[in-house]
Amino acid sequence: MRRGAKRASSDREDLHDVLGAALICHLGVLVDGVPVVLPTVYGVDLDGPDQDGTLYLHGSVAARSLRAAPQQDVCVTMTVLDGLVLARSGFHHSMNYRSAVIIGRPRTVEDPDEIQRALDLVVDHVVPGRAATLRPHTRKELAATSVIALGLAEASVKIRSGDPVDDEADVEHGGWAGVIPVRLVAEDVRTAADATGFDPPADVRARAAGLKT
Repeated sequence: MRRGAKRASSDREDLHDVLGAALICHLGVLVDGVPVVLPTVYGVDLDGPDQDGTLYLHGSVAARSLRAAPQQDVCVTMTVLDGLVLARSGFHHSMNYRSAVIIGRPRTVEDPDEIQRALDLVVDHVVPGRAATLRPHTRKELAATSVIALGLAEASVKIRSGDPVDDEADVEHGGWAGVIPVRLVAEDVRTAADATGFDPPADVRARAAGLKT
């Protein structure tokens, strides 16, 4: 960590916090010599088979980014925004956040059991416990899906929290400064038009409730 090293954290629990709190990540990969950064959902197995745990990404078998990734080192990032930091000068405006950067060479997951587990982890990352309530993946769906796995060994975490850090002269001059806290909030669950007559299941209600508190 070179830039903003004072905000770096070497505590693995902070990495686990970011992995659990973020909903999407961004995969950075070279495709035909061009850098591409793609948002995607992910799954995490802290006790996975790769060094220090495993991050799983999935997509279509036709996705060029997933086909190219195992041939190179890639970068995966995720950020949780916690607040807008409003200082007395534009220079010192900032954001409170928790972010992680994971670098490494992923592998294509070939084992059928690991593929199933990876896809369940992706679903459960969005709504914990939901994978167990769904029908099994079909052979056609599995054949159309590619999964890659990236170890968590090479990861860096940065965290910014607290008030603005203004220059002393600006503080002495006076004026307002502060933070607008920001968080992800769920609205009421909406049932699909073709699922009327069914109540949202317990896992969905619990997830929505957790994002309202």
